[in-house]
Amino acid sequence: MDAVRVALLREVLAGTEWLPATRRFAGSLRAAVGPRGGGLLLVGSEVYEPWHLAAHLDDEAAWSGLPELSPTLVRHRVPDGVPAHLSVGLGRLEAAGRGETLLVVAPDGPGAGLLERVHDARRSGATVLALDGGDRCLHALAHDALAVPAGADLDLETVQHLVSAAAGENSLPPRRGRHRFRDRLSRLAERLTAPPPPRW
Repeated sequence: MDAVRVALLREVLAGTEWLPATRRFAGSLRAAVGPRGGGLLLVGSEVYEPWHLAAHLDDEAAWSGLPELSPTLVRHRVPDGVPAHLSVGLGRLEAAGRGETLLVVAPDGPGAGLLERVHDARRSGATVLALDGGDRCLHALAHDALAVPAGADLDLETVQHLVSAAAGENSLPPRRGRHRFRDRLSRLAERLTAPPPPRW
């Protein structure tokens, strides 16, 4: 979903709880990864791999000048012959620790094995964020969570678009005076015309 479609979606959702909720969660994500953070690990459930969110966060990292938003996709099963950036297995979670952020995206529930690894990562000092269907055990482990329950008026894929777009916004401090609008317009034009990074 490109910036124009995200803007149209935001217009449709104006006045609902989704815009403030996704912006709040994106703010938590940005604060957790921060320029001094140890990296962003993105993992899904055994049956749901959030590669689409990984690609969007990678795009936002490039377009916004926030390299810390570029995630490492952690996979339950790594097929043979995939590129290095797509070959990180669950063992990476065992090494997660202080300064790192673990974002769990699990619409169908994380499963006991993943919950145990998330618990260990949190005990080792990692910040845990959850974007899921509302799993109580995962939310108990998460420092912040955004639930998209089954039957909600938005699906998890759409919410991921809103979160990733909001995470890349406002990367530069606001400037006072009449140049602020021109600066924002210039940044928007750059984002709309820049080709996506070829990584994904």
